[in-house]
Amino acid sequence: MKTTIEVKKLCKSYSDIKAVENINLSVCLGEVFGLLGANGAGKSTTIECILGTKKQDSGTISVLGMNPQTERKKLFERVGVQFQEVNYQDKIKVIELCEVTASLYKTSLEYADLLKQFGLSDKLNSMVNALSGGQKQRLFIVLALIPNPEVIFLDELTTGLDARARREVWKSLSELKAKGITILLTSHFMDEVEALCDKIMILKKGKSVFYGTVQEAIAASPYEKFEDAYLWYTDEEVENESL
Repeated sequence: MKTTIEVKKLCKSYSDIKAVENINLSVCLGEVFGLLGANGAGKSTTIECILGTKKQDSGTISVLGMNPQTERKKLFERVGVQFQEVNYQDKIKVIELCEVTASLYKTSLEYADLLKQFGLSDKLNSMVNALSGGQKQRLFIVLALIPNPEVIFLDELTTGLDARARREVWKSLSELKAKGITILLTSHFMDEVEALCDKIMILKKGKSVFYGTVQEAIAASPYEKFEDAYLWYTDEEVENESL
């Protein structure tokens, strides 16, 4: 199967702190890949290096066959990104934000269709800062989908959503996967990871402590439930800071 994202021996430090060390991962076309770990484990740094917004100290990265450092503009046209904490100006409407986002790309999907898919059609003329947390989260996913991307990066995509809305987002992502779109996501919801991810990597203090499927993660742990296995791998209570 065609490889969409390839990371080999990725290392990145801040001063004398090793944020990520010797990370190797491969994501194939149409796969959903989960990058997991406690706050400060190195997830954000890994994604930023993959996107080319931060330069790695060593190692190689390829996304859609391109180097994210030297071919960022070309890559930008084919990648969608949604981050958990996004700041937009206060006085902007949903329709205006969608139009601005669409204008950044040579080709884009009809944002009205995406808003309908994510239950936001009636919010077209609402101010972004007037939306609920869940509505904002759905809007950010819509913005990531506007460029009709081949690869999507989603950070804590269902934080702030109720159970029904989370299931609706899962369904939408499953439909995107069926179309051959590759998805790399982070999540702290283990039921979400189990429902969506083909493969996962669990990070702890910048190092990979597990790489494989959810079932393989359970099998290699002393536990029968994935959430228990995850906590065993990460020892979460010792991770406090975000890198």
